[in-house]
Amino acid sequence: MGLFSKQLSNVVEWQEFRDDMVFYKWNNDEIKKGSRLIIRPGQDAVFLYNGRIEGIFKDEGNYDIESQIVPFLSTLKGFKFGFNSGVRAEVLFINTKDFITKWGTQNAINIPTPQLPGGMPIRANGTFTFKVTDYVKLIDKIAGVKQSYLVEDVRLRIVAILDQLLMKWISKEGKDMFNLQANSYDIATGIRTDLDMQLFDTGLSVSGFNIMSFTYPEEIQKMINKNASFSMVGDLNRYQQVAMTEGISTGQVHGGGVASDMTGMMMGMNMANQMMQNMNNNSSSSNATGSANNNTPNAAKPNFCPNCGTKTGAANFCPNCGQKLA
Repeated sequence: MGLFSKQLSNVVEWQEFRDDMVFYKWNNDEIKKGSRLIIRPGQDAVFLYNGRIEGIFKDEGNYDIESQIVPFLSTLKGFKFGFNSGVRAEVLFINTKDFITKWGTQNAINIPTPQLPGGMPIRANGTFTFKVTDYVKLIDKIAGVKQSYLVEDVRLRIVAILDQLLMKWISKEGKDMFNLQANSYDIATGIRTDLDMQLFDTGLSVSGFNIMSFTYPEEIQKMINKNASFSMVGDLNRYQQVAMTEGISTGQVHGGGVASDMTGMMMGMNMANQMMQNMNNNSSSSNATGSANNNTPNAAKPNFCPNCGTKTGAANFCPNCGQKLA
């Protein structure tokens, strides 16, 4: 009798657990007498009877359904298992972890911008995080008609509305179209809020949304890179000089072409201008020195001889003693 009873019993468990599965519904004809419930880490077990939630069990373990589970069910507390009869119930196993999945725009999104009449074609990618937060809504909207639900199902649902949300939050408050990465946090925060509202009725909650990068068309990206280079250099004239010198040294600018001739002419003019400035500076210094020497006054002649005291007048020698006066 005992062996026959075990053959009728069930093991209620999520046998083929998948990390990318949001929920799995176990159902059979009946849960028999002596059946056991196995709840593994990261799982919740929800007993359903006639489509209604009878009980939610969150502690992992191996339980005897008749003695440890049925007494806690809402309308089945007094249910008595017969030898040949059991309870017709379903058990919904829910993956309780936070799901992190990647997203990306399938096609370029044309964001309206005054600089480009047709709009700026932009692609973006990143990750989002979600989890199950409301079992009643999940069963009402999804689990009531599905046996299982995958992360990919959620991703496809989000990607379907993501283009509209990206356009909304990029265009909002005049974001800088050529530096969207600097505003990625604000854009992502707005999108996360809207996605959470979109999934609210399904019992899912979006707890995180990140934008890893924005991708511009190749021509636009080159323009952005060049503009950033000019801004970092600061002195455009010096940048041109350095660029010409680097072009010659690396062989990118070489003889026989218009670019080479123009480069040589510009370098020759710069060298000539530098030489003229040096010559002008030297000439100015010499003139200043000569002017200083010419302006120095001659020593004055004494009116009286310092030797004998005789009045000298305009003579260079004393008329009395012959002393040199100048």
